[in-house]
Amino acid sequence: MAKRVFLAARDLVFRSKLAAVVDGAGAVVGRDPAECELAVVDVELPGAADRIRSFIEQGMTVLAYGAHVRPELLRAAREAGATAVPNSQVQERLAGLLKA
Repeated sequence: MAKRVFLAARDLVFRSKLAAVVDGAGAVVGRDPAECELAVVDVELPGAADRIRSFIEQGMTVLAYGAHVRPELLRAAREAGATAVPNSQVQERLAGLLKA
């Protein structure tokens, strides 16, 4: 069965780029996070750190991303349990997680 990935993104264009990575890896974008093994979360979404903690508690792997000029948000995501990377690295890191 293909991996299911939940995408929590503010920017629809960026979300479509992430969805293309998911599709290219043979995985599926899921609508219900409870049915997914991996979540990709924009750190600038309201309540992102709480959402990340919740996903981690459910046993999900979480990849968080955000602007490099907002290091405090990336740090908060790491402290919540996510792997957090700048926007410029999220597509490559996502592809790597989907290959594993």
